[in-house]
Amino acid sequence: MTTLMRTLWTYPKKAWHWLTSMRTALVLLFVLAIAAIPGTILPQRSLNQGNVADYIANNGRLAEIYDQLQLFDVFESTWFNSIFMLLTISLVGCILPRSWDHYQAMKTPPTRAPKSLARLPLHATGMIEKPISEVTAHAHRRLKRWKVAEYQPNQDRAGVFSLAAERGYTRELANLLFHLSLVGMLVTIAAGRMVYYEGMVIIVTESGNYETPPIEQSTEFCNTSTANFDSFRAGPTFDGTGLTTFCFDAHDFSADYLPNGQAEMFTSNISYAIGDDILTPKEEWTDYQLQVNHPLRVAGDRIYLMGHGYAPTFTVTWPNGETRTQTLQFGPEDPTFFLSSGAMRFDPPAGMYPDLFERRQNQIALEGLFAPTAEWGGDNGQLLTSSYPAMRDPAVAIDIYRGDAGLDTGRAQSIFELDDTLIANGQLQRIERVNLQQGEEVTLDDGTTVTFDGASEFANYQISHDPFQPWVLVTTVIMLASLIGSLVIKRRRIWIRLQPSADGTATVVEIAGLARTDRAGWGSEFDDIHRELLGLPDPDDIDEDAEEATPVSVTHPSQ
Repeated sequence: MTTLMRTLWTYPKKAWHWLTSMRTALVLLFVLAIAAIPGTILPQRSLNQGNVADYIANNGRLAEIYDQLQLFDVFESTWFNSIFMLLTISLVGCILPRSWDHYQAMKTPPTRAPKSLARLPLHATGMIEKPISEVTAHAHRRLKRWKVAEYQPNQDRAGVFSLAAERGYTRELANLLFHLSLVGMLVTIAAGRMVYYEGMVIIVTESGNYETPPIEQSTEFCNTSTANFDSFRAGPTFDGTGLTTFCFDAHDFSADYLPNGQAEMFTSNISYAIGDDILTPKEEWTDYQLQVNHPLRVAGDRIYLMGHGYAPTFTVTWPNGETRTQTLQFGPEDPTFFLSSGAMRFDPPAGMYPDLFERRQNQIALEGLFAPTAEWGGDNGQLLTSSYPAMRDPAVAIDIYRGDAGLDTGRAQSIFELDDTLIANGQLQRIERVNLQQGEEVTLDDGTTVTFDGASEFANYQISHDPFQPWVLVTTVIMLASLIGSLVIKRRRIWIRLQPSADGTATVVEIAGLARTDRAGWGSEFDDIHRELLGLPDPDDIDEDAEEATPVSVTHPSQ
């Protein structure tokens, strides 16, 4: 039974040693880098679900295979997270034993001197007219910042009383801190991904360009339910409850552009309240100016200003005089000049079409382009493009459809485009294609008018929560600082052998030094130490004759 248990234990032990080896950690790191490549080539649902849907529609069976392999959700996929988890375990299992080794090295006393000090790169000998006790005390004073150990003749390799001194143990401390902080960073990142949540919300602000002010829309967002987000994702342990309770009201959005159209700064003025303060009047909420890279931090959550775009406003007026006005964001196709595309759907008044089926056949749908600063081109001057990202001369180029727009099917539809199947099977029929500038309208064949009223700017806000983020920052800073310390601090050693003269009134001194590098001034530091111990003057203060008379031999690496 004991033999069987040992056999069964052998394989997990070998697997653990294999997993926690540095070679395996490097291989897993390489595999993780390779695994991340599809996430940079293929569209990802976490960034743009519409692009993923378009890719699947355009690439057929191949895209479906990609989807089954989770290549459109690489960084949330099971296989990518498994590789990351194995890498984390491998690094932790690899680093912790090495951390213990560095701790042991930091506590180890200076090693005994080698038998022949003359073979070391730095070496000097001399005689001092002082007893060995005074020379020993002088050496201790000179090396007070060093870690010093004494070795009696029976302990020394050459059978002579010696001192061993070492400096730079902080290097081992820095190595220890680096490894521990690296483990801490990995653990806190992994823990943060387990409990984090992150949501996006688009708010159409009150800033816009209109001849007639549009119907007022809500510009408030409350972080009280995941249903309030336009998109939301969270870690596996987050169940949708426990959101930080706060609300904010987006007052405006403004963008500063360079003459060439490049964005310089985005700004959104908001006011916010936390917890029970939400119930107070909005005039009492706290104001904050939100800018790119200047998030608002609210009770552990962070509100980022991520992007912006335009939301055109259209008014449909039916022959009986009833109107429907709608403002909806269009998706920017040109990230520089913000030529945007989108769609809208309007349900006619119930009074005009009492029959539900008939009313469904007379829905109005719009689809087309919006340009904040219109520029017309093409052979007939009717091709709409945008020449500047700011809203200076807004215009639209739209197709107008009548029919069943799918408003009451219960099936989700894209807000940026109409359902192609409804157009293909004739449920939606195009009745007009027109270009409109702000304030212009078009009259349809039944007397219905469609008016382009103007546009508002919308801002994209991201709400992020990760309670471990401060710890990730702390461990990262410690890791970088300790890495610098481990590279800058040099460990160096000095051995001093002291042997009394025959009459005991003088002491023969032999000094040697060793370091991994000579670049940190170690050679000059050794010269200072051995000259001070031997009572020699500074080399700059002695002439050639005095130097020749000095009974000292010094060996440097160049010799």
